[in-house]
Amino acid sequence: MRTPTALTIGNFDSVHIGHRVILQRARGLVGEDGRVIAATFSPHPLSLLAPERAPRAIEPIEIRTRRLIAAGADEVVLLEPSPELLGMTPTVFVDKMIEEHEPTVMVEGTDFHFGARRAGNVTLLEELCRMQGVAVEVVRPVMTSLTDQSEVVASSTIVRWLLEHGRVRDAAFVLGRMHELVGTVVQGDQLGRTIGCPTVNLKTECLLPADGVYAGLAVLPDGSEKVAAINIGARPTVQGLDRRAEAHLLNLDGSVWSLPDGMDQYGWGCTIRLMAWVRDELNFDSVETMMGQIGRDIERIKGIVSRFAVPITSAG
Repeated sequence: MRTPTALTIGNFDSVHIGHRVILQRARGLVGEDGRVIAATFSPHPLSLLAPERAPRAIEPIEIRTRRLIAAGADEVVLLEPSPELLGMTPTVFVDKMIEEHEPTVMVEGTDFHFGARRAGNVTLLEELCRMQGVAVEVVRPVMTSLTDQSEVVASSTIVRWLLEHGRVRDAAFVLGRMHELVGTVVQGDQLGRTIGCPTVNLKTECLLPADGVYAGLAVLPDGSEKVAAINIGARPTVQGLDRRAEAHLLNLDGSVWSLPDGMDQYGWGCTIRLMAWVRDELNFDSVETMMGQIGRDIERIKGIVSRFAVPITSAG
């Protein structure tokens, strides 16, 4: 007897609440003893078809894979775009997926398209799968409300737009969690240290939000959380302007966090969780003016963190 197997195909960038509903539905259809397979494109197909229009990834594939597993997938299959794969007719593409993964059911959202020129839709998918004895479950879009009470369909596109406009609080409603910048601490220009406000500089492949100052939390290698006053902005390099994230860290009691004895200054992993936008970047005419503003920012950020409620607690 075949093992009940659900297959879902998509980009799954950021694994937002809509993606997780699809995976939950897949699990419900095959049961705990069945298998759920998530097939995801990496990189995005447009990186091959039209690089100038390819969206920036919200998170690298390693994090996406981890989130898909946490959301219920037993296996994550990476589909690497190639002229051969993207040139397949819808029929050939579906035949290939069924032959390779032997699903008993395919689970997709209403906007699922597949095959060359995205010619296939869920109606065609149902027809093609019916001929091979494979069921199809179509999941309706997931809606969520933003802070201005507007309603949006959960999608990677809206997550990307919200982040690019600094609306990290709203992005959290669509993601079901705070947007995370996962990376490694590297050496910066050390300006903060010279003015008594040391920061950690994070090298990350995650999508940075709009330039500005944000409130958040930093998760250290030992799992401890620190209040983070985060600055996102461009810094000049020999190659041009380099956008980066740096954060001034505080202990939860408000005192300045310092590097523990024996801990390397650089090279350790850090995750920054973005809670809320605080202000735009500013230019200062003196160090004193800048320090005054930083002090006000820190007090405001401590207040934000102390009363912040995560919209949806799942961290998957």
